[in-house]
Amino acid sequence: MTEPTIAYATSDDLEAVTDRWVDLARGQRAYGSSIYADDNRETMSETLAAHQFTDSLLVARLEGNLVGFASFSLEQGALELETTRGMLSNLYVDPAYRGRGIGTALLEAVEAEVADRGADVLRLEVMAANEDARRFYRNHGYDAVRMTMDRTLGAQSENDTHSKEDT
Repeated sequence: MTEPTIAYATSDDLEAVTDRWVDLARGQRAYGSSIYADDNRETMSETLAAHQFTDSLLVARLEGNLVGFASFSLEQGALELETTRGMLSNLYVDPAYRGRGIGTALLEAVEAEVADRGADVLRLEVMAANEDARRFYRNHGYDAVRMTMDRTLGAQSENDTHSKEDT
């Protein structure tokens, strides 16, 4: 099996990477993401261009074809932390190329990049309902450290323990 080539994205890659980000965002809707894929194309194109400019956008190629990408950064915030964290914002492999080690190669390349830039930890977010993605990251040594919870507002749910009569 041919090994993927992982490299920094070039400006010539940006349109193809943006297309893949739209595919990623569209697919995440099935897991509860509220991000509109097509409506955010231009914004993400600009964001990905900024990642490309700072060498924090990697692409995976297989036999010359761009088949995946990963974007990352070092956490920048107002609070002092005991650890320096790298942040994986996106990792995507074209569905036809999954299961060939491309996601692993991208993840390992991101880990090496953020470590070289001083990070002690790589943090990422994954949709809770996306069991395949959660399994992938668990298999690579990632543990859950924080949980985000949502509740739809406006309509009273069946699980609501407060009734309007109690107010």
